[in-house]
Amino acid sequence: MPLQIVHHPDYDAGFAVNHRFPMSKYPLLMEALSARGLARRDALNLPEPAPASWLKLAHAADYVDQVIACAVPEKIEREIGFPISPRVSLRAQLATAGTVLAARLALLNGIACNSAGGSHHARRAQGAGFCTFNDVAVASLVLLAEGAVQNILVVDLDVHQGDGTADILRDEPRVFTFSMHGDRNYPVRKIASDLDVALPDGTGDAAYLERLGDILPDLGARAHWDLVFYNAGVDVHAEDRLGRLSLSDDGLRARDEMVIRHFRALGIPLCGVIGGGYSTDVAALAARHAILFEIAAGYAR
Repeated sequence: MPLQIVHHPDYDAGFAVNHRFPMSKYPLLMEALSARGLARRDALNLPEPAPASWLKLAHAADYVDQVIACAVPEKIEREIGFPISPRVSLRAQLATAGTVLAARLALLNGIACNSAGGSHHARRAQGAGFCTFNDVAVASLVLLAEGAVQNILVVDLDVHQGDGTADILRDEPRVFTFSMHGDRNYPVRKIASDLDVALPDGTGDAAYLERLGDILPDLGARAHWDLVFYNAGVDVHAEDRLGRLSLSDDGLRARDEMVIRHFRALGIPLCGVIGGGYSTDVAALAARHAILFEIAAGYAR
């Protein structure tokens, strides 16, 4: 069984090549996956836009309506980092639905990945930090509402703290949020996850992997998890312009292997999302995102 991948061409909203959010990484990621034999026709799944009813489980109804109508106040657009045009609105709806679909496929197959997602700065009231809708929070609440799962673990290893996910899910006891991130990085005002681990600037492969290896057994034993969402942000890489940590490509590979091996050995389904990555060499960035899929493919059944 090949690794099931969720993707849509409209994950790329067509930003200028010099925009701080490198939209071109999405088609380049799919090129990288094709070159690795992972983007097979029988492995690709196309999401439909997320309905407003799903989005309003996690976000304020008025904000959801503003995004869908492309009528987001300028102040909020500035906090997000770009205007909410029709293409951006569609992209946000598709990427969110993509994580819901990938989670369903993970429950069926043990593991699946969305080629977008990890928009963890979008809070209940509004988006922020290049994140319009919080796809992992939406997917968690959709699956819980449907009774598809009872307990969810969020493992967020993006270099930035998952403040939006923590905000939306802090009163949801069936979801445990874990964020390991750079201490002196965005957001300035953190919102406490159930477990936060803040790392100093310059943390490299050995220290990072040692800390993560100490934490994973405790996370796995905290509850009988029905599903793990894994945010595999690559902005922890030494060459990322927004990261301030110092992982190498080999470090990223070891990290993803450690996380996926741990939870699959426990028989827990895992849904991977790609999270952040902001290197100016977008082809190299896409190759780093592809590592998640390469590792996950080894655990597809």
